[in-house]
Amino acid sequence: MAVLGAQLVITMAVASVLQKLGPHYSLGRWLLCSTGLVRFLYPTDQELRGLAGVPKKKKGESSDTFHVPRNLDLQLEKAPVCALDVVHLRYYSEYQWLFDFAIHAGFVVILSEVVQLFTGPQDEARLSVLWCLLVVAFAFKILAQLALQYFKGEESLGERSICIVAASAYLLVAMVVLILDEKRLELGLEKAYTSFQSGASQWLSYQGMETQGPASKLILKLCLALWCSVIGALYIFPGLRMAKMHKDSLKYCEERPILRALMNFSFIAPFILVVLWIRPICRDILAPKHLSEAAFESFRLWCIMAAVALRVALMPIYLQAYLNMAHLRLEEQKKEAGRITNKELQQKVAAVFYYLCVVALQYLAPILLILFTSLVYKTLGGLSWTGVDPECPITGGGSEGLSMIFTTDVFRGLFGFATWWCIFTWFSSVCLGVAYQSYFGRI
Repeated sequence: MAVLGAQLVITMAVASVLQKLGPHYSLGRWLLCSTGLVRFLYPTDQELRGLAGVPKKKKGESSDTFHVPRNLDLQLEKAPVCALDVVHLRYYSEYQWLFDFAIHAGFVVILSEVVQLFTGPQDEARLSVLWCLLVVAFAFKILAQLALQYFKGEESLGERSICIVAASAYLLVAMVVLILDEKRLELGLEKAYTSFQSGASQWLSYQGMETQGPASKLILKLCLALWCSVIGALYIFPGLRMAKMHKDSLKYCEERPILRALMNFSFIAPFILVVLWIRPICRDILAPKHLSEAAFESFRLWCIMAAVALRVALMPIYLQAYLNMAHLRLEEQKKEAGRITNKELQQKVAAVFYYLCVVALQYLAPILLILFTSLVYKTLGGLSWTGVDPECPITGGGSEGLSMIFTTDVFRGLFGFATWWCIFTWFSSVCLGVAYQSYFGRI
């Protein structure tokens, strides 16, 4: 209970900081406004009239709309992104809350790990898990909200079809993955199901109820496959967006080889993480010779942390590549013939900055979902950061309580699979985006 008391103090302290200082000091706002991001300003009506030779508006005219040539020689002005600009953007409050809450949850996890380091493992529930699960829930909710936007209105028919096709394709892939022999893909689901079935049967017997088992393996795997399908649908458009920003970022960093190397490594890092769960490649080759079982699990966790840290560190580079789309759109328009209204031209430029926080969420939410799912996997799965098996894994209850059902093996199987699938979907969706950009990509 002493450990739980320390965690309660940590939780209350961090919650107080989040409530008191959050509105005034926001790391999410700092990331957008203090990392050198530059936006493009849309041209004013006066500027467009002067360049196109359109007479000034006469007194009595009710309409402010006029036409200008598409190939108008127009240069957009730049301005640094500041706090007064971003507070009015769509989904800004959701972005700020998710990022700041994730940072505070990370502090709770770190402080809880430090407490455990000095006090030793304890057989108690940990409040840091609750913080991690809340971040996972918030990230999932935001991704769902963004995806639902594509199902509203008749103009989103194409995006809606992409979501449905992605969900169907990932459902098929998940069903194939779930029937693979675990000698090839180390998911831990078989061991988790065996432990769950045994524990549930014992618990029901203690309650005086006759049972042949809690649920069939087929039903449980079908539920997992449906969940995988939903994750695939939620990740598809963030993957498409990420592929576009990665392609553009590489063009802007042609004279910075170290940065290009980091960006390319960040791109392939999820693939490396996926491979770490393939037993014939990693576990049977690397672990028996150089690493123990616990050390290999710790190695995978540290690889996830490094990949996430690198992707977050590169976030301003990718967001600037997105903001540069305003200039690229204008340059593409100059190659077209005909005329365009001033309102349409201004909207084409302004819309890029207007959706900055949406793009930031598409970039950030999948990463946070992976990060905090892996942290829950570490804690409830009884893993360690040092490569040493904890003496007393945290199971969270008494000997005849729900801990009989939800054992360490159950948590390790469920959250280990969830972590791997999110990473796999993270990488595969970006690869699909690269393929899409190669064949159909436009500004």
